[in-house]
Amino acid sequence: MNILDLDHSLTAQAPIARLLDSGRAKRLDLLDLGPKLRLWSSERTWRQFAERLRQRARHRGPQPEIYFVGSGDYHHLTPAFLTDLPTRVSLIHFDNHPDWVRFAPRRHCGSWVNQALKLPNVERIVTLGPCSDDLQNPQLKGGNLGALKRGVLQVFPWRHPPSKVWGVVGDGAGHQQQENLLHWRNLADLDWPVFLEQMIASLPTDAVWITIDKDVLANEDAATNWDQGGMRLTHLLQAILQLAASKRIIGIDICGEYAAPSFSNALKRWEAHADQPPAERWSADDLLRNSATNQALIELFEALFP
Repeated sequence: MNILDLDHSLTAQAPIARLLDSGRAKRLDLLDLGPKLRLWSSERTWRQFAERLRQRARHRGPQPEIYFVGSGDYHHLTPAFLTDLPTRVSLIHFDNHPDWVRFAPRRHCGSWVNQALKLPNVERIVTLGPCSDDLQNPQLKGGNLGALKRGVLQVFPWRHPPSKVWGVVGDGAGHQQQENLLHWRNLADLDWPVFLEQMIASLPTDAVWITIDKDVLANEDAATNWDQGGMRLTHLLQAILQLAASKRIIGIDICGEYAAPSFSNALKRWEAHADQPPAERWSADDLLRNSATNQALIELFEALFP
């Protein structure tokens, strides 16, 4: 396992410290780049990060590469993990936000899905769990409905009312269009194991990469820099188990820790203040939920990939 230390949020947690102390994980020191990468990145800083990532000794064995990344403000780093994979993959994306905004900067935590879709080895992205208001009037907010229309992107909200759209988007695996509304196939209303079986069977590749932002989880299971979703940890663990039973998982990355705000410029500070809930909503005890969730994930990974 790999610990990308961008913001101190991981190394302060007991489960991560035990991994590092035992040699079961390696730490990559990226603290100097953290504030420059957080929320969004210039191309220059992105290239610096990508080069540091390439310099590590990359694992090429039968077991998946696993990365713990830090705050969800770094989810736009995921495409860097996917650029030199040896096979075509389906990307299974757990998130409270679709991260598909076309109007944001290229390397932005709210737009990275569009960059991943451009990678030649990414066959399909399946986004599971959004509850956020990003799906309210998605065209006005820059949502990539074109990818949804083409079927290369599928979105399954945890729970969300119909979304107003203009023009023809058509039906998809996670939605049906009725006049100017997209009616979502809400996961909270489905039999979860049955849904997973159907979704996994429909994937176009044998290999999958899993990317997890823990803001997909309910308040009971995580405390992040963003608004929380409604999925429970048991649902997430079940999904990983069923994917591992039917597909070849070649990599997993996990973000969504809580990290105290630290940004490289005033524009990022303003954006975080405007878009993120106040930090005061979490106490030190609340943050312990992240450690417990990470412990559960680590135990599952070690059981599946000994």
